Amino acid sequence: MRRREDGYHDLASLFHVIDFGDNIDFTPISGTEQDELSCNWDDIPLDSSNLVIKALDLFRRRTGTRQHYRIHLEKNVPHAAGLGGGSANAATALWAANELSGRPATNAQLQDWAGDIGSDISVFFSQGAAYCTSRGEIVEDVQSPLPSSTPLLLVKPPVGLATPAVFKALDLDARSTADPKQLLAGLQDRGALPELCVNDLEQAAFDVLPSLLQLKERLQEESENRFTSVFMTGMCPISPLHAAQQ
Repeated sequence: MRRREDGYHDLASLFHVIDFGDNIDFTPISGTEQDELSCNWDDIPLDSSNLVIKALDLFRRRTGTRQHYRIHLEKNVPHAAGLGGGSANAATALWAANELSGRPATNAQLQDWAGDIGSDISVFFSQGAAYCTSRGEIVEDVQSPLPSSTPLLLVKPPVGLATPAVFKALDLDARSTADPKQLLAGLQDRGALPELCVNDLEQAAFDVLPSLLQLKERLQEESENRFTSVFMTGMCPISPLHAAQQ
């Protein structure tokens, strides 16, 4: 919507969870002042830069608990995919620490705290479909705009984009003038039509990585009208197929 004085951007975004994610095991440990994190992917940082560790440190600061954990992260969600894999893991860590500590915090508190370490972590404490504003940390539960049976083809090319690079390439003067709430209402009433699937970051991402635009055009050309829309979610092209058109 605009660039903020703190360097972030005000967003108006529809978030929706999908049935795909990582798996995490938590085991409380004693006699240590640090968490122990392992992962099935070698290129995942295991120190305090990992959002899981940041989330556990945040939980301890907010609740006063001193419990540490042995955590194993089984990664499935690819990097730089616009799928919120790291953010979902951070939310899971907050939730797990709260459960294993006897629930000293409410889900509403966890949702509020999550904004301290990431803009799109709070959405994972929603009911699944959410309209998110400010940096993304203000979450409003909404009715799912599409039936849960809607087939989705999720395409992740073997490349990634850095979020700062995309926002740097964003031309705010060229962004959509559509009212986000009206787009949401249109999705609920009319389905995922191309004119309703607006992502202002899409053009910026295409400018940074032209092969993404080529991928979108290929999906549009080769779909034989099976796709209602082809558009980008976060930094990853996603192609919704409307169930009625299969």
